[in-house]
This record gives sequence, C-alpha cells and structure tokens, in this order.
Amino acid sequence: MEQDIPVYVLANFVVSDKDQYRVYEKGLFPILKRFGGHLVTFDDATETLEGPSPRQGRMVILGFPSEAQARAWWADEEYQALSEYRRAGTTLDFITLVKGLPPRKP
Repeated sequence: MEQDIPVYVLANFVVSDKDQYRVYEKGLFPILKRFGGHLVTFDDATETLEGPSPRQGRMVILGFPSEAQARAWWADEEYQALSEYRRAGTTLDFITLVKGLPPRKP
C-alpha cells in the first residue's frame, strides 16, 4: 500500500494592508488544522543566496500530510472566502505546492 507523501505550500507576498492581512492570519490556523495542515515557518527577511530575483516581503511555508489534504484545504469554501482578506491586504508573488520526499524504506 502506498503511503501519503507530505506536501508543502510556499507563499511569497508583501503585506500592504496590515488590518486586512490580520483578519486572514487569525482565521487561517483553525482551517489549516481541519485539513491536517500546520505552519512550518515564516520569515519577513529572507536572504537570497543565489539568483537574479531576491524575494521581497514575507515567505511562508505550510505543511500537509498529503497532497489530497493540501488540495482540499485550498479548495475549501471557507478558506477561499477568508483568502479574500489576504488578496485585499497583500501583493502576491506566488503560492506554490511542493511535494515532499516519500518515507525511506528501512
């Protein structure tokens, strides 16, 4: 039987309206939890070590136990309604789904 592979959602954006973004931020965690998701980390001062495009603003990494759970979270009506606050309060560069590595066999 194939095991679920964890996935990560990476987001990069600049907060332009802190009040709108705070509404999003406060509502995000209960919805994440319903889909098995969690905040891995965030950073407002990332450092680009190589490449032509340094990231501006906030970088966020969310983790999910499976791609199905991450996609269900993204498609959730409550999350999509909440994300309107993020859209109103930020300038988005990207939101990207990254598949993790499968568990190693002993």
